[in-house]
Amino acid sequence: MLSTRPFAPPRHPVPATSRRRPVRPTPNWFATVMGTGILSVAAVSLPWQPPGLRTFALGAWLLAATLLIVLVTGVLRHPRAALAHRSDPVLAHFYGAPPMALLTVGAATLLAGRDVLGTTAAVAVDAVLWTAGTVLGLVAAVAVPYLQFTRHGDGGDGASGSWLIPVVPPMVSATTGALLVPHLPAGQLRLTLLLGCWAMFGLSLIASFVVLSMIWQRLATRRIGPAATVPALWIGLGPLGQSITAANALGDAGTGVLPGPYGHGFAVLGALYGVPTWGFALLWAGLAAAVTVRAARDHLPFALSWWSFTFPVGTMVTGTSALAAHLGSTMFALLAVVFYAALLAAWTIVAVRTGRALRDGALPRPA
Repeated sequence: MLSTRPFAPPRHPVPATSRRRPVRPTPNWFATVMGTGILSVAAVSLPWQPPGLRTFALGAWLLAATLLIVLVTGVLRHPRAALAHRSDPVLAHFYGAPPMALLTVGAATLLAGRDVLGTTAAVAVDAVLWTAGTVLGLVAAVAVPYLQFTRHGDGGDGASGSWLIPVVPPMVSATTGALLVPHLPAGQLRLTLLLGCWAMFGLSLIASFVVLSMIWQRLATRRIGPAATVPALWIGLGPLGQSITAANALGDAGTGVLPGPYGHGFAVLGALYGVPTWGFALLWAGLAAAVTVRAARDHLPFALSWWSFTFPVGTMVTGTSALAAHLGSTMFALLAVVFYAALLAAWTIVAVRTGRALRDGALPRPA
């Protein structure tokens, strides 16, 4: 029987930091998995492999896998809360983050985790995560823009970097699917996977350039906007760096799979597409850095959007490393190492700030 007496506060109030905070498994939390997993993937791809880097990549994979398990557990325990953001014109776009988290951890499992699991087990884990991530990513690529077209609108602020998040997962699927192509039996199954990955490459590439042009137009006509939205500009690097990585990875995977001259043609496309796109990515990075410095001089409030400083930069590492490997360029090799150092510094800062915000109750618990 419930008591009808008025609630009496405890004699010694409980500190705010020790109270039970609400559980809110918002999809943007999966950016922590993406930003951590890319540390592992990018480390393995670097043209310079100093002693201990492989061990570091293994540790980053384990941490990313642990974060993924925690977040997926939170979603499974609170499914209604996790799916309650469909009508939110900001958070809905982050439904593209969980598929990319699955795909990133899957790729890290195959590239770094196989040192512990063995190749057979690593391929099996990657295949499961790639399948789940690809299906969810394709759903997000259709469902989120549909909701945006029919319900959300632009909120009066125009295009945002977050608009890219639901259309980038198929590009990540294309990149990570290339890793699985050699592990399939030769014949139609291998060819189907390769062509499917190229189709997802095109799907994501064209959609991303449409959104990037809208973001540019918004910045030119409506200016930058609130400081809290500045980190989202870095998301523009994601589809650029990832597409360079995908074009080169799929070009390699197509050798001996595609008939006639097409295998060689797609292999050459990786460099022909990659170098000009890398130049535009450098322009975008310069603009994003300048805007970030400008915002930081005033005040750049911490939020989960700071994880935008990690995964997109990581795709620049993998894309630059791919160009260095295919073209034998010392310049690209050195820049890949520089980009990785920037990624590591950004991840450290953002991870520390995230942990501090969780400790202080400034962020809701994701699980």
